[in-house]
Amino acid sequence: MINLIDELEKAYNGDTWHGSNALNLVLQADPQKVFTHPIPNAHSIAELVLHLTAWTEEVLDRIEGKEAKSPLRGDWPMPIEKSEQEWEMIVKDFSSANERLISLVNNFMPSQWSNIVKDKRTPELGTGVNNSQLINGLVQHHAYHSGQIALLLKF
Repeated sequence: MINLIDELEKAYNGDTWHGSNALNLVLQADPQKVFTHPIPNAHSIAELVLHLTAWTEEVLDRIEGKEAKSPLRGDWPMPIEKSEQEWEMIVKDFSSANERLISLVNNFMPSQWSNIVKDKRTPELGTGVNNSQLINGLVQHHAYHSGQIALLLKF
């Protein structure tokens, strides 16, 4: 059986099979370059980290029993100042959200993994995902965007 807590920890700050974990990549980034767009029509590293943070926070909300919605920050929050201080805050928020989520799921009772997330998208069908599927999706989301960050680090 797959240990989703272990998978989440790996995606954030562990030994991943696909390459560097998300935090390692974020910490490698040059604060002078994180707001640039070296690939036309692609997101910057800062935008990707803000997006990852927004969705990690949304997953936290859902696991805490709040209804599914778009992230409070928005799907693709944009940097404001584009300064080293802002980058430090972006990294801090990313770390904080992931550490809070890992702590929360570490304290799950086994039955909580099958709890259905409150989801208004198709309430008449009773469809949605459970906490296990939600965390698995976030692990995949981290891996996908970590690959994008890894590519941008090469520029």
